[in-house]
Amino acid sequence: MKPFTLCVAAAMAVIPTVAAAQNAEEVASAALDASPVWDGHNDVPMQLRARFNNVINQFDFHDTGETGSTHPEGATMHTDLARLRLGKVGAQYWSVYVPASLKEPEAVQMTIEQIDVAKRLVAGNPDDMQLALTADDVEAALAAGKIASLLGMEGGHSIGSSLAVLRQMYDLGARYMTLTHSMNTPWADSATDTPEHDGLTDFGRNVVREMNRIGMQVDLSHVSEKTMHDVLDVAQAPVIFSHSGARAVNGHARNVPDSVLARLPENGGVVMVVALPWFITEELRQHQAAQRAENARLAALFQGQPDRVAAGMEAWNNANPAPQSTISDMADHIDHIRGVAGIDHIGIGGDYDGMPTGPVGMEDVSGYPALFAELARRGYSQADLEKISLRNALKALRGAEEYAARQRGAPAIETPANAG
Repeated sequence: MKPFTLCVAAAMAVIPTVAAAQNAEEVASAALDASPVWDGHNDVPMQLRARFNNVINQFDFHDTGETGSTHPEGATMHTDLARLRLGKVGAQYWSVYVPASLKEPEAVQMTIEQIDVAKRLVAGNPDDMQLALTADDVEAALAAGKIASLLGMEGGHSIGSSLAVLRQMYDLGARYMTLTHSMNTPWADSATDTPEHDGLTDFGRNVVREMNRIGMQVDLSHVSEKTMHDVLDVAQAPVIFSHSGARAVNGHARNVPDSVLARLPENGGVVMVVALPWFITEELRQHQAAQRAENARLAALFQGQPDRVAAGMEAWNNANPAPQSTISDMADHIDHIRGVAGIDHIGIGGDYDGMPTGPVGMEDVSGYPALFAELARRGYSQADLEKISLRNALKALRGAEEYAARQRGAPAIETPANAG
């Protein structure tokens, strides 16, 4: 074959690849225009407390790119209104997280303070944000071109083992509660703590029943596998995982095992896939484990010699650079959940501003279009992408509301005061 002919053939081979990439971006863009991202978990309220002590009357949420000066390590926030718009985020669950190490009465107070600061952030940006308490509110905010802003409680310690407090948190605007955070509650086991209850206690089952009765979504991110199954045995409304991955892809205890994914079609629940690198990239999780093991080895060898431990860790880190986490890694979790649970049970829950960074290309909330373009390249249709971005999450919330509506005449579940 003559050189000219070879060049023409090579150029023609490239054309389908370029066209496919452009088409994928077009499919993703059309999907996100029709159904903007509903993100299940963002920790901006925690950042407002840590950086500004919740004093936010002068806080400019339009651009937080200069907030590095408010962080001890110079880290800037992942979220602002400009980047939410670039990321095609149309609905956001703002996490009103408080540390799991707090005593329950302190956790209750701090949670109320975080609900307050989140509501004030929304009220202070009325051109861009709108508080949403129902699925209809979400749709109304989207129609008005605003970011529907919902509140989610991260950790059952925030109700102080009281169903009365649970009900009042709902009345204040909380629309989901993660049953545990990093530690067990007195009534539910966490994924990252030593099991105490073999899942849920009887009181924990009543928490789930009461959440279903009032219409608060049960969030199973952070809970143990046994707790997940116990909840699915009790729940009458769709559950969510506000920010989790697939354990078959990354073995972190925070991720959802196949035994649970297989039960989601019957429940109607949704796994909102997390972007946190150590949860989505198995090589990075393995690297972290090796790093911690080396630190423990050096600490045992050089007791009372912190300088030698530090020098040894510096040498180890230089010799063992951390693997990169990629958008493709996150898409792998979506692929797996689709294969086990189905396309109707996938959502998005980034965990931005609650982690050091997202994967390469999705370091902050502006990166979601790149993820959806990757999914389109993998063969997801526009209808599939719309389900993942928003429609599945909307359907799950409606399911919780519809069950609660059917229970409207049922009395509150009562437990004696201080009996939790």
